[in-house]
Amino acid sequence: MANVSLKCMRVASVFIPRFRTSQSRKCCAYSCNEFNGTVFSVIRGYSNVNVPQWPSAKDVASSADGKKSSNPLAPPSNPEDEDREEQKRRDASWKAMKYSLIAFGATFGMIGSYMVYELGKPKRDENGHIIEDEFSQMPLIQQFFSRMWKEMDYYKRMIREPSREKLLPDPLTYPYIQPPYTLVLEMTDVLVHPDWTYKTGWRFKKRPGVDHFLEQVAPPLFEVVVFTAEQGMTVFPILDALDPNGYIMYRLVRDATHFVDGHHVKDLDCLNRDLSKVIVIDWNSESLKFHPRNMLRLPRWKGNDDDQTLVDLGTFLRTIAAEKVEDVRDVLDYYQQFSNPVEAFRENQRKLLDKMEAKEKELKENPQTGTLASRWTPSFLKPR
Repeated sequence: MANVSLKCMRVASVFIPRFRTSQSRKCCAYSCNEFNGTVFSVIRGYSNVNVPQWPSAKDVASSADGKKSSNPLAPPSNPEDEDREEQKRRDASWKAMKYSLIAFGATFGMIGSYMVYELGKPKRDENGHIIEDEFSQMPLIQQFFSRMWKEMDYYKRMIREPSREKLLPDPLTYPYIQPPYTLVLEMTDVLVHPDWTYKTGWRFKKRPGVDHFLEQVAPPLFEVVVFTAEQGMTVFPILDALDPNGYIMYRLVRDATHFVDGHHVKDLDCLNRDLSKVIVIDWNSESLKFHPRNMLRLPRWKGNDDDQTLVDLGTFLRTIAAEKVEDVRDVLDYYQQFSNPVEAFRENQRKLLDKMEAKEKELKENPQTGTLASRWTPSFLKPR
């Protein structure tokens, strides 16, 4: 019987590891007495005992998600403790936000006070004496705020308006040669096309025929000016590589434009030139909203290699210079009705050549009717 009890105790210790030895021994003795000490009777004897189970993986996952765990070994949760912890977290979050707002307000106040002082303080001469201005008779605080507002308005106008009243110097006088016409060119998508890829970054593609075009319109026929809304740090290296011969006389960049309604507008009144002799080549009508009559609008170049626009454009401009047009705006008004004025000019040239060839052919077929001698008769030979 002792051997059977020992075996039962070992089995009980395996199935219920958390029970003490004395308890396992009592249960084993009871089972052995009732079922004659068989192992089967031991297992059945322990089937009625409530054995605590370890938490499963599902219980662990549910407790990690914030759900209530069904693990009986976990300590019972107290709603008051949970509310107290939640209130502590809220108080800590509000305290951090309050300190951040205080720090931000203090920083903003210090920066604002410094700006008011720096922009609103009176100017001094080289000896350190205060220079009187229109705000000197006002109260002290009003003086500082009035001067600050004036300085801010100055910086605002510096951003919105051209950096100077005369963008170009006065026309050249004798013995120097001043070209009779001023040609203003947009750089982006007229002379070059910007292209960006992950491999190369930003690159600028040169338009076909740009070298020949600049040579055709170079002085003394035209005063060539590049006027663009791009930054100077971008424009100057490109034009240095694009125009090694120096055909472009002047370069105007973003600081020479008017910023109106989100667009950089080219104000031709600041060019210091006669607008009847100014031709602007551009694709964006918003950039010439102040002087639309001076604009020859071309289709935007997308970087295609079969483009021949600049070749025909050079011929068009040389024709204007050769004809010595008094007001170029009359010619530009006519070509503004076409979506592509260069193609319209090319078509007009073709028609003119066809007409001239037909006239020459007629003169060759009837030489008597086309000569000046056949149409002129001296007065003394006319019948009376």
